[in-house]
Amino acid sequence: MGGRNPVTWLGSPAFPKAAHEALADTQLRRNLRKATTTIRTKRAGVVAELDDWERLRRAGEAIKDDVLANLDTYLVRLEEAVTARGGVVHWARDAEEANRIVLDLVRTEGADEVVKVKSMATAEIGLNEALEAGGVHAVETDLAELIVQLGDDRPSHILVPAIHRNRAEIRDVFRRGMAEEPASDEPRDLAEAARRHLRRKFLSAKVAISGANFAVADTGSIVVVESEGNGRMCLTLPETLITVMGIEKLVPSWQDLEVFLQLLPRSSTAERMNPYTSVWSGVTPADGPRKFHLVLLDNGRTATLADQVGRQALRCIRCSACLNVCPVYERTGGQAYGSVYPGPIGAILAPQLAGDLHDEQAASLPYASSLCGACYEVCPVRINIPEVLTHLRAEAVQAKGKRTPEALAMAAAAWVFADPKRYEAAQKAGSLSQLLARDGRIKRLPGPGAKWTDSRDAPAVPKESFRAWWRKNRVQRP
Repeated sequence: MGGRNPVTWLGSPAFPKAAHEALADTQLRRNLRKATTTIRTKRAGVVAELDDWERLRRAGEAIKDDVLANLDTYLVRLEEAVTARGGVVHWARDAEEANRIVLDLVRTEGADEVVKVKSMATAEIGLNEALEAGGVHAVETDLAELIVQLGDDRPSHILVPAIHRNRAEIRDVFRRGMAEEPASDEPRDLAEAARRHLRRKFLSAKVAISGANFAVADTGSIVVVESEGNGRMCLTLPETLITVMGIEKLVPSWQDLEVFLQLLPRSSTAERMNPYTSVWSGVTPADGPRKFHLVLLDNGRTATLADQVGRQALRCIRCSACLNVCPVYERTGGQAYGSVYPGPIGAILAPQLAGDLHDEQAASLPYASSLCGACYEVCPVRINIPEVLTHLRAEAVQAKGKRTPEALAMAAAAWVFADPKRYEAAQKAGSLSQLLARDGRIKRLPGPGAKWTDSRDAPAVPKESFRAWWRKNRVQRP
């Protein structure tokens, strides 16, 4: 395995441009600030209830590291357990192969429409678009995903994809996309409109597609946690269930799963436990699908595993806690990242899964951070995101080579800083910038410097350096 496929949105702008557009959208910023502040405040409260929270974090980290170190063994164990219980396991090297497998399975069942449980893995591979191209319509059943789908929009958050929308905007989306429009923009009426819209889909669907939060290697059990009950409907009513799961989502045993069922809800929805935790092992015809297919997705994960620093991103349990504390995300939103995975975790995961440091979009993501470290402090599996960010930045610089304008400029700066006389001469030359300044600020720099002043002013170099001032004013002491 190890095939690569870009996870960035097709045709999306580079991060700086998209970020500037987001910063100019005051409504978006208000929506994000209110939502992230509410979630992180609630999270802090439920986390404070546990005296052993830090021990749980370290346990989660250790379990995930064990899985990554022994992934080959656990994957084989999972396949054997799923097969023994009547399921069928498929291996997909990349997005193209995974999409082809799923489309063939849906066509075999004679379905032209499927219901879907919210899944980051299927969004990563562009499954909805691949199914549509193959004549199959995918219906998102998670409320936020439904809002995004009906609004022909893009998700902006791992946990709450429509976090950038307020309720008035959601009502407008439902009016355009549903046969029966909501009575008002009150949350109860919006939820009722979605319930009526989806009920018909649940009862008529032959095939459902899901992701997976966890898979227990010992028993072949797949676990999906959610808050609305739509997942339970998808996982029990259709005759055929297809699950697309990243190969890193394993836990060895049920005892290990216990740790994550405490970490995940508190870190994501700020709840003590998820309202709906669905678990199935193979085929369960008495109260579930008669056919079960598990698609194990690589799509760059084994290549990421080879990076001793970057591999810790594969510990991620998609809780989104890092998004809710990130000052960059709060001001720009997830769409500015141009990736299925936004925020701090997206800044380290997306470039590695994309596997192309020459890709301008992917290479820009590790710079979408102030390196404040808040993301590391809240991560339930202790991913040192700042460490990975700086590691990927260094790789991005190395990938550009030594002949780029940036590399030549840095080499010139190093040469100047290495000698006191050269440094002082550069200071004197820099004081000429006063000719371009107004009130001590430069609005527009010439040449390559224009990229800096496109979005900020530059301070002019003072007419007199500190060195010159010190020589002129220092007090001679015996």
